[in-house]
Amino acid sequence: MTATTTLVGNTTSDIELRYTQNGKAVGNVTIAVADRKFDRTKNEWVDGDTWFARCTLWGELAEHAAGSLPKGTRVIAEGRIGQRDYEDRDGNRRTSVEVTVDEIGASLRYATAQVTRSQGQGGRGGTNGSPAGNQPDPEWNAAQPGTQQQDVWSSPSNDYNDETPL
Repeated sequence: MTATTTLVGNTTSDIELRYTQNGKAVGNVTIAVADRKFDRTKNEWVDGDTWFARCTLWGELAEHAAGSLPKGTRVIAEGRIGQRDYEDRDGNRRTSVEVTVDEIGASLRYATAQVTRSQGQGGRGGTNGSPAGNQPDPEWNAAQPGTQQQDVWSSPSNDYNDETPL
C-alpha cells in the first residue's frame, strides 16, 4: 500500500541534482511545511509546528525542478510517502520517512511564474511524456510561439453579443 500526500511549503535549499551511474537524474530537497491557524481567543494568526519533509525527485522532473525552483520557493508537491531503513555512520539502525515526488510546481498564491515547455515533452504518459513514449505530443507542440496557428483565446470574436441568454 502506498500513501500519497500533497505538501504546500517552502524549499529550504536549492534542489540538489545528481545523476546515478546509469545517467538518471535524481534531485533531493527538503520542503518546510508549517501549520498556520487562526486563534479566535487572540484574534490573530498563529504559526504551528513545522515539519521538514525530505523529498526525492527523479528523471526529467528533477532536472526541471532544479532549474526552476530555487531556495525559498513556495511549492505544491504531490507524491508517495515511503519509509527507508538504513545504518548510520556509527552502525545504528535508523528509519527515514521520505516523499517521492511525482508532481511539483511553484505556488502562485504569493508569486507569479512564467511557464516554458521543454522541447519534445507532451505531458502525458509514455517514457518521455508523450502518449507513444517516443514521439512528441503534437497537441502540445502545435501551438508554440512563432507558429502561424491562430490562438482562439487571444483575439475577440465578432459573433457575440452582451445580451443575457433566456
